[in-house]
Amino acid sequence: MQAIGDFFTWLFNDRMGVICLIVGGIVLCLLIALLMERKTKKRYFNHEKSEGDWDLFGEDE
Repeated sequence: MQAIGDFFTWLFNDRMGVICLIVGGIVLCLLIALLMERKTKKRYFNHEKSEGDWDLFGEDE
């Protein structure tokens, strides 16, 4: 139980711990966004592209 307390103390009170917390949050949000984009692209695969459409993955077919 002491190890968990030490981890949270490091995570929130140490400069490197806070940086790891912020970077981890950014990576998690990026991963969620990419997974949701792929799921949406799979669902709407027959969407006709218009002039203003753009593609996150750059697959111009």
